[in-house]
Amino acid sequence: MSLKWHPYSLYETDTTRFWVHYGLVILGAVLALVTAVAQWRDPAPYGKHERKDQNWGPLIPQRLGHFLSDALPGVVLFVLVFVFYGTQNKNYINYIFLAMFLSHYVHRGIIHPLIMRYRNPRVAIGITLGGFFPNCLYHFVNADFIGSAEYHSNYYYDPRFIVGVILFCAGYVINRHSDLKLRSLRDTKDSINEQYQRTRSYDAMSNHTENKTENPGCTGYYVPYGGFFELVTCPNYFGELVEWIGWSLATWSFAGLVWTLFCAATFVPRARHNHAWYKSQFDSYPPNRKSLIPFLF
Repeated sequence: MSLKWHPYSLYETDTTRFWVHYGLVILGAVLALVTAVAQWRDPAPYGKHERKDQNWGPLIPQRLGHFLSDALPGVVLFVLVFVFYGTQNKNYINYIFLAMFLSHYVHRGIIHPLIMRYRNPRVAIGITLGGFFPNCLYHFVNADFIGSAEYHSNYYYDPRFIVGVILFCAGYVINRHSDLKLRSLRDTKDSINEQYQRTRSYDAMSNHTENKTENPGCTGYYVPYGGFFELVTCPNYFGELVEWIGWSLATWSFAGLVWTLFCAATFVPRARHNHAWYKSQFDSYPPNRKSLIPFLF
């Protein structure tokens, strides 16, 4: 019940494909290192870390940007590479991995943008491309691997597969639950803002004067509570990181490993900056809450 170390039988004769695959894997490892260093110093300029003094190109709708950066490489490209670039001798294990990957990216790239209330309805095209191109690289090598890897017919008994799938599912649940929590906070904020605007309109009609002591409304951020938010500032990142650790273990691939490293290179600095931001904005921010990993970091 072991996985062949060389996953492609065609590697015995097709050395070009071997070097294309592992050349891209090496490139992915280098990109993960560069990303970790760059983002540790300065947070990626979107969301609460968006800076008005930076020009990342023309603005496009945020929902479209999310679709381009996540759904196009994570769903469309992944399926095309799996089906047409992979080998023909796939078994059900390969299709289980395809379903796992798509379960994340159909939600992340299609459902999430449709239901999410964005703080800013538009995003710079440069920010979108900054996610699109790395995703294309990592998703290509992962689709290439699981579309051609020769897993033993009883691989579902292998501890790597069992533990990996459990971790993937656990991370998926944590990530989805945390995203729903954040969405509910934005819905609450929008409701309060709408109520405040109606109150201002009524006061303006009544007084034709401006009330200088009026509450400006809740237009900022809230401190999330409940679930893994009791332990870390960014449980959505923690959940996704657990997902991809499970993915790399279950697939037993260097492609999965470098994708996990790139995610860590993004999530660890981002969580650190988010944690520092919340502590600077809220005096009563829970002091025992960590940034990303419960009880550790």
